[in-house]
Formats: sequence, structure tokens, C-alpha cells
Amino acid sequence: MRAAVLVFPGSNCDRDMEVALRAAGADVVRLWHKEASLPAGLDLVAIPGGFSFGDYLRCGAIAARAPAMTAVAGFLRGGGYGLGVCNGFQVLLEAGLLPGALMRNRGLTFLRRDVSLRIETADSAFTRGYAMGAEISLPIAHHDGCYVAEPETLARLDAEDRVALRYLPPNPNGSMDDIAGVLSENRRVLGLMPHPERAADPALGGADARADGAPLFAGLVGALVGA
Repeated sequence: MRAAVLVFPGSNCDRDMEVALRAAGADVVRLWHKEASLPAGLDLVAIPGGFSFGDYLRCGAIAARAPAMTAVAGFLRGGGYGLGVCNGFQVLLEAGLLPGALMRNRGLTFLRRDVSLRIETADSAFTRGYAMGAEISLPIAHHDGCYVAEPETLARLDAEDRVALRYLPPNPNGSMDDIAGVLSENRRVLGLMPHPERAADPALGGADARADGAPLFAGLVGALVGA
């Protein structure tokens, strides 16, 4: 399974993403935002967290219009797999590759802590490594993580089983319906605000030194190797 980690000026979780994917068995290459085409043989494009282009204009707005994102959008719309974490989720939304938007956190403060989450569907390559309804802990680190969408969109996400994760009380950022991550219509693109790559190895510490992010990468690599 071959993955590309897309890097922008201001990305700061690209190495964490690369390490987590490699630990799960992926062959990983790095893709600079100015590249107009993707490496051959890719199965997955991962867009990491950080502050792409300094979060100017809106978080992810400039990155979504980078040359590489034209190729990424074609890849994803053609059936490729995509993972966007934190700033990567913002980029996917700004590019119109996932529904909804991310606004300033409730309270207008930057949040950096572990949060409790529930796996809402195991029916995706990203969540197949978890039991349905499993409760996990992952770190968040964001200022614009409040997920919002029109009522019809929220209803459709629920009806189509496309809410991947929800925050358990207390909701840290005010996201509608406690949504922490959503899937695309074809279930091959996941955007989420919590950072699984920062909790993919017990040595990283966190809640009781658990590695609750590791099953996401192991399940994803396993699904794509078997695809």
C-alpha cells in the first residue's frame, strides 16, 4: 500500500503522519504542495495537521487551492482514498471534498488536550479496526474545530452512516451533533479533527499511554492491501 503525505508551508504533523503510516506497513512518500501531479501507484493521500499558509484568510482556504490539490481532488473523486486530520480536514472541506464547514471553537479559545470519542461506524476502511460504539481517547489541538452544516446535511450524514466519530460529553468545541469526523459519500475519504497519528504508539503517552489511534492506521493499511 502506497501513501503520500501532502506538505504545505506551516504543516507540522507531516512527520507524525508519515511515522504512523509506516508503522502500520505503508510505503510513504512526501508530496510538496507545488507539485502538479501525484506519484504513480498511490492508494492514499494523507493531509496532515498544522497551520497551512499560516491559517490566513480561513484555515485551509489557501492550501485547498494549491497546485497539488487539483491532482488530489481528481484522485479522490476518481475513487482514491484520502485522510485529512485537523488542518487536513479543514483543507478537504475548503476544497469541497467533504460536506460542512469548520468554525471557531465555542469560547473562541485554542484547545489542546485529550478528548473522549465514540466510534459511530465500523463500516469504513478507516474505522474497521474498531468495534462499533467503542470509546477511545485522542488528542485535539485546534482553534477552528467546530463542525457546522445545514440541517439537511446533518440528517443525510446520519441517514447514510457517514459520521465516523462523535465527541463524548463534554463536547470540547461546540460541533453540531458532537461530530468529530465525517466520511465522503463513497466512504473513501475521512476528515476528522482529533489526531490519531499523535496516539499511535504507547510511547507517545496520553490517556493511560494507550495507542487508540493505531487501529485506524492498521485497519486502513490492511483494507487497502487487501483491496
